[in-house]
Amino acid sequence: MWEIIKAGGPVMWPIITLSIIAAAILLERLWSLQDERVIPKELTEKVWKLVESGQLTDKHVAALGQNSALGQILAAGLASRHRGREHIKEAIEDTGRHVVHELERFLNMLGTIAAVSPLLGLLGTVIGIITAFNAITQQGVGDPKMLSGGIGQALIATAAGLIVAIPSLMGYRYLRGKVDGLVIAMEKEALKLVRSLDERRDSDPLIEQAAIGRAESASAA
Repeated sequence: MWEIIKAGGPVMWPIITLSIIAAAILLERLWSLQDERVIPKELTEKVWKLVESGQLTDKHVAALGQNSALGQILAAGLASRHRGREHIKEAIEDTGRHVVHELERFLNMLGTIAAVSPLLGLLGTVIGIITAFNAITQQGVGDPKMLSGGIGQALIATAAGLIVAIPSLMGYRYLRGKVDGLVIAMEKEALKLVRSLDERRDSDPLIEQAAIGRAESASAA
């Protein structure tokens, strides 16, 4: 293996470095983007049972915000549950943007590695060909070993770049699709919460009056 790395020339080192970074990103994101870690099952139902029973407190909301990505979004909506629908939606959307940014962490870097790795391989190919032509210029075509050394360097560098780029690109596409699916699922859960809060407010006149009173106080201030 060491001999192959040496034969590939100086571009092998940045290619190896990128392969380690890509592997670390793939493992970290596959762990972080598990469904149970992002969208725990029945989380929305458990939260709504607390709301229905009147047992939901600020401590529950704070703990929910530390629970998961979905928990952060639901906590943002519940923190504004005594205000109007627009305030709830605004709080959810604002928190949702931050959550999505966190889910997409390192994905741009992984996509960059997938694009740069074959270019580094191509650079190694050019360097190898230049080495081969320099050998021809200095030694002539009488020594095949000098010529084969440059060609071997070119082929090894190209292969190494592709070996890093192909799984990096596949991982990037998979993780991007995974994030998109999780975002859609979280949007559905957030909409369920907003609709449920609306229905509860409509069924309880005291809640509606309290919300109107807070809105009027805020506008007067």
